Amino acid sequence: MRYVQPLFRPPSEAQSYILQATLGCSNNHCTYCAMYASKRYTVRPLQEVLEDVQLARRQLGAGVTKVFVADGDPLAMPMAHWEPILEALAAAFPRLRRVSTYATAINLLDKTPSELARLRELGLSLLYIGPESGDDPTLRRIAKGADHAQHVLAAQRAHAAQMRLSAIFLLGCAGLERSAEHALGSARLATAMDPAFVSALTVTVVPGTPLHRLQERGDFVLPDVLGLLGELRSFVAHCETTDAVFRTNHASNYLPLAGRLPVDRDRILATLDSAIQGHIPLRPEWSRGL
Repeated sequence: MRYVQPLFRPPSEAQSYILQATLGCSNNHCTYCAMYASKRYTVRPLQEVLEDVQLARRQLGAGVTKVFVADGDPLAMPMAHWEPILEALAAAFPRLRRVSTYATAINLLDKTPSELARLRELGLSLLYIGPESGDDPTLRRIAKGADHAQHVLAAQRAHAAQMRLSAIFLLGCAGLERSAEHALGSARLATAMDPAFVSALTVTVVPGTPLHRLQERGDFVLPDVLGLLGELRSFVAHCETTDAVFRTNHASNYLPLAGRLPVDRDRILATLDSAIQGHIPLRPEWSRGL
């Protein structure tokens, strides 16, 4: 496979063929993120991407069932790229049952309802979107590029096109200053977006990022471990999704959890309470990562 590193994908795409259709992230301003700092956002030439699909067919065979389209938020690609890419994937992999990609609220809203419906018709069925927070002051501070209301509208557009959403929230990104507001706002946003999947990650202050500079100046204080678990507890307690698969299995988290919300809420809260009380061991610092 031909890739321009670094390359990232969600944990649930571990068994997927990754097709790198874009490089970098079209926003690339989030204060906590260094994932695409080395890349300028670029849509790769269409012919190269189509060649990669054929290369994958030769190397992986026709049995591929899942494809993840990378890098940061390929939904920003024009339809003139998306349509032939999805058609090529369907032709190369007759057993294909899911194509997914990262998205942002802004590039979701930049697509018309008919364009989103067309993408779904061609096989794009799952969008990973990371609001990180549902608290507007926090969203502005982390330079997410969209507010609470825009994320809700984007989710409504995706639902109308019959696309599933996987929503990602980031524990600790509001700092101590708005920790409680961040947790409750995130739960309200998850409820309003009503994704099929919802996950929580824990912020890591990466050297060289704007968040790291804020921390060095004393303008950002990360909650301690109990504070982060408290955010997670508040989120779970107030999240009212219809029926979402819930995970905290990312390596950044101190406590891996799994279940469905709301049906498993009581069990998840009981586990969190046991962890907060010190009865359940947490992931040690040396084993946490991005």
